Amino acid sequence: QVQLVESGGGLVQPGGSLRLSCTASRGTLDDLTIGWFRQAPGKEREGFGCVSSSDGSTIYTNAVRGRFTISRKYGENTVYLQMNNLKPEDTAVYYCAAGPPLGLSFRSNFYRSWGQGTQVTVSS
Repeated sequence: QVQLVESGGGLVQPGGSLRLSCTASRGTLDDLTIGWFRQAPGKEREGFGCVSSSDGSTIYTNAVRGRFTISRKYGENTVYLQMNNLKPEDTAVYYCAAGPPLGLSFRSNFYRSWGQGTQVTVSS
């Protein structure tokens, strides 16, 4: 079973940018679907994007489309989340998760391995 870890979170002003990384501390994620989730204070966990293992194709929710970009380079064992034009409502704990290479999904139960989460705070 793969073990994941997120990094790159922090404090940023509205309109700023941040890049998160998702790496495998054990095993490899290059042959897995990788999803991104976030949980804001007092709210349920929300899936907002994912990237396939086969061709790197991605899907996003309307809340982040045009601002967030997920990418991967096969062989580097890392998936990146580039976040631009950040808004206060983006403040949350961000998680990456690994699932089988069977398409793309925002459903939590599709994923079997999860990182520990990294805090992103957008505030002036």
